[in-house]
Amino acid sequence: MEAWDPEQLRTTDPATGLRAVGALHRLAERVEAMHVAEARRAGWSWEQIGDALGVTRQSVHAKYGKRGSDV
Repeated sequence: MEAWDPEQLRTTDPATGLRAVGALHRLAERVEAMHVAEARRAGWSWEQIGDALGVTRQSVHAKYGKRGSDV
């Protein structure tokens, strides 16, 4: 695996940097939702998911528990 250099993300244009950060946040949200749904299908409890994400079971349930078929 190739080493990652955070300097590659440096830009002098704040608009470019902030758009990149926003895109990364949106991507992280989609990836999280996908894995929460998979964990629920695999029978994981909200507490297990919260522990894996480093948040409380209440917060992860509030975020994902009301979506359609429990996710």
